[in-house]
Amino acid sequence: MSEFFNFCAGPAMLPTPVMTKAQQEFVNWQDTGSSVMELSHRSDIYMAMAVQAEADLRELMSIPDNYKVLFCHGGGRGQFSAVPLNLLAQDKTADYIVSGSWSKAAAVEAKNFGKINVININQDTASQSSLMESQKWPLNPEAAYVHYCPNETVNGLEINTIPETNGVPLVADMSSTILSHEVDVSKFGLIYAGAQKNIGPSGLTIVIVREDLLGHAQIATPCIMNYKTAADNNSMYNTPPTYAWYLAGLVFQWLKDLGGVEAIAKINQAKAALLYQAIDDSDFYQNIIDTEYRSKMNVPFWLKEDSLNEKFLVESEAAGLTALQGHRMVGGMRASIYNAMPFEGVQALVEFMQQFEKRNR
Repeated sequence: MSEFFNFCAGPAMLPTPVMTKAQQEFVNWQDTGSSVMELSHRSDIYMAMAVQAEADLRELMSIPDNYKVLFCHGGGRGQFSAVPLNLLAQDKTADYIVSGSWSKAAAVEAKNFGKINVININQDTASQSSLMESQKWPLNPEAAYVHYCPNETVNGLEINTIPETNGVPLVADMSSTILSHEVDVSKFGLIYAGAQKNIGPSGLTIVIVREDLLGHAQIATPCIMNYKTAADNNSMYNTPPTYAWYLAGLVFQWLKDLGGVEAIAKINQAKAALLYQAIDDSDFYQNIIDTEYRSKMNVPFWLKEDSLNEKFLVESEAAGLTALQGHRMVGGMRASIYNAMPFEGVQALVEFMQQFEKRNR
């Protein structure tokens, strides 16, 4: 095949129209004679781009006016520190819901900054991976906040409903699910997302924070991790990741041109349904995730014969289907099918899987 499809979990593929436009503008952005990454982030032309990018994201996610949108450094792991530094007072505890690798890592990091109550909701058996339903989570009604990860990229688990926390601020690591389907932002105190899956290149992190949660940072919080400092300076207290911000803006425009989050959600649902159906219809492949918690962004699957794993990867790569190797912690295969993955890419993967099965029975 002449076309390649990149199934990497992150940094992930970007939409082809976005990459094409960025390529065209790379050395001469808006007739400035310079690349966007060579211009001052405080110049009028760059500031206009930044303002438009934020406006587009607000429109796409219907972000209420009483929320600040921050364009930050540090990736998701940076926010593992920034969240407790900004939201966890010394006399408070925070509930951390652990559903997989990333939520566990967030809890481990948060323990460096305060008292953390870890709630493990994994309910695995020998044949199935599942989660405790959110209504049964033993939450502390006096917690400073509840932190969870709606989509676990390593484990292929997705929590599809927004947990009810009865007034306790809900904090979500949406790095691998933001903009993939509609969410009610008003139900969250804070949302953060590393860009490198559904937004743009690595190096940028989006933070959406309710205004009443600003201004309570621990005294030791570094200024570039202080949400109020970032908000007061329009995310430009120091030099932001300028090129990543620009590319994120192009992605937001691309999504709007497609019809917004509602439209991409339908495409994502169709992609996931096609791939899961192919796995479920086969006795050659398997997915052990409880159907209620199957991720629509990261689909792990295993060959019934582990001895064929290397052959599958070599041949899929040759067929133009790249980065399908599963995470080292869980093995098998993993197809990450974020917003930029076209439906045709999943079709190509399913066709390859079916042909591979026929050749290797």
